[in-house]
Amino acid sequence: MAEIPPTNPNDPDDNDPMQEMFKRMFGGQMPPGFDPASLGLTPGQGADPAQMQAIFRQLQGLFGAMASGESGPVNWTLAKQSAREATAGADPSLTANSKGAVENAAKLADLWLSQATSFDPTPQDPQALTRSEWVDKTMDSWKRLTEPVAISVSQAMTAALQEQIPEEMRGLMGGTSGMMQSLGGALFGSQLGAAVGALAKEVLGSTDIGLPLSGDRPALIPANIADFGEGLDLPDNEILLFVALRELAHMRLYRAVPWLKDHVIGAIEDYARGITIDTSHIDEAMRDFDPARPESMQDVFNEGLFTPHRSPAQTAALAKLENALALIEGWVDEVVADAAVNLPSAAALRETMRRRRASGGPAEQAFASIVGLELRPRRLREASQFWAHLKEERGLEGRDAAWEAEDLMPTGEDLDDPVGYSSRRALVNASDEDLDAALDRLLSGGYDESAPTDEEAPTEDAPKDDAPKADPENPEDPENPQDSPKG
Repeated sequence: MAEIPPTNPNDPDDNDPMQEMFKRMFGGQMPPGFDPASLGLTPGQGADPAQMQAIFRQLQGLFGAMASGESGPVNWTLAKQSAREATAGADPSLTANSKGAVENAAKLADLWLSQATSFDPTPQDPQALTRSEWVDKTMDSWKRLTEPVAISVSQAMTAALQEQIPEEMRGLMGGTSGMMQSLGGALFGSQLGAAVGALAKEVLGSTDIGLPLSGDRPALIPANIADFGEGLDLPDNEILLFVALRELAHMRLYRAVPWLKDHVIGAIEDYARGITIDTSHIDEAMRDFDPARPESMQDVFNEGLFTPHRSPAQTAALAKLENALALIEGWVDEVVADAAVNLPSAAALRETMRRRRASGGPAEQAFASIVGLELRPRRLREASQFWAHLKEERGLEGRDAAWEAEDLMPTGEDLDDPVGYSSRRALVNASDEDLDAALDRLLSGGYDESAPTDEEAPTEDAPKDDAPKADPENPEDPENPQDSPKG
């Protein structure tokens, strides 16, 4: 059994070793309300197992607000609670007027979009949401997007927390690994929830980051749209209509292209699996961590937890993701521009939205520091020009047909050279047709398996099977060279 070293009465800086041990565990200070002396431990005594169990029960009580008993890399109950707390006090209720305005804008937007795309409208009417309702509606999407990252972060945090346990206590901490994992999951959940709550105060709908986060039903947040319109010096109804056009265009695209959502999320998951965590950064943060103030971890996340190095697999996943986001946002940008041709403020709003998506706001940057990935369409303008060229060349249906299959999705080369897209696609189609024709011929028996090979085929100089042969025993044989005039 590990024994606590005695204090030195001649050294005023040498305090009770139990207090020193717990100070080391909690960043150099005792947690509020925690007194190891109340457990009956005195200097020089060995640590009794029953007493140590009491200590850990008290520790679990201190962490109870964060560790709610959920298993897994993220405490989603705490994440949702933190997100809702971030919107508390700044979440205006929906009024009948705001709901009616969203409904009217959506109806007009659908009519205009039907003239600008061949994709059908979504069957569900758009919904007006408060900020806290947006948090509730999108939490399932955040689970899928962040869980691969959360696993890496939680494991790194758990290891860092365990490193802070004094050497003399490690033999007794075997049964508390679950508590450490819960604490790591709670810390990540708290920070993720705070970032989602910050996003809830900025996003205009459910597709601001390029994905339908709230499911299959379009959604708009009137309070955020009103904040967005401040300072633009444009009519409120035109701003709402333009935002509705963008939201409904996104939803039409995802409904018409069922593989697109999995394509984007799959690229995010592929990238997240390769994320590595800067454990030295976490170790340093844990030394200064105050368990009574979990918000003290905010600086750790704001500074970033992730190493800058990317693996080849991550680089490929990032290229796939950025290409998809550019194509999605470029298509929406071009379609909405066509649909809003009669909206006086359309050109100004289009440019404002382009800059907003390209730069991202503070909340989006905070989210990127937590998940290690920025969901921005870096080639939005090139993608918009690509779709405009395709429409001019092929018309609405021909342009939208480019989304027909995942393996035929336009590439970065197509964004670089929109004019050459059709010729490149024709070459691909021609090679595919040749392959299909060869397969059909093979399957139908069109290839003659008995045909002679190159080695068996007769040459011009070789005698053929049906040619007459000379008989050396018959001197009168006309084929015998001995009886030829030259002979």
